[in-house]
Amino acid sequence: MQLSLNFTLEEATFSETAVRMGIPNEPSPEQLENMKKAAEGMEAIRKLLGKPIKVSSWLRLPELNLAVGGSKVSSHMDGWAIDFTCSGYGTPFEVAKALKESDIQVDQVIHEFGVWVHVSFAPEMRGQFLTIFKPQNKYVSGVLTAAEYAKVV
Repeated sequence: MQLSLNFTLEEATFSETAVRMGIPNEPSPEQLENMKKAAEGMEAIRKLLGKPIKVSSWLRLPELNLAVGGSKVSSHMDGWAIDFTCSGYGTPFEVAKALKESDIQVDQVIHEFGVWVHVSFAPEMRGQFLTIFKPQNKYVSGVLTAAEYAKVV
């Protein structure tokens, strides 16, 4: 099933952890509607970046979210949040920076560990941009490189 032109329900619900642990990860009707709306936002991001996007995590039902160590209030559980990369465009830092400089409406963008970008289209639409790196595991405001992050934390 297509959520949008370039994003499928299959990629939005797939999780290696869920498969390995036998955890179901099928959306409710409400979550599916949220995912369709989030997919519209992802289409805007794909258009901005001009390259295919690789989704690493989208829907995570509570049991799966717990298994992967997700936040207790994660927007992934409602189908609003997506972790992704776009190597054809650039690094996760460059992608997050492009999102910050764009006019795409988001609830939250997080440059996570220099490895992926987390974006949420939750209805709050706070326009929040954050960065987190290990070992500190502390969220800081802004889209930062590892060196910039180290100076702030």
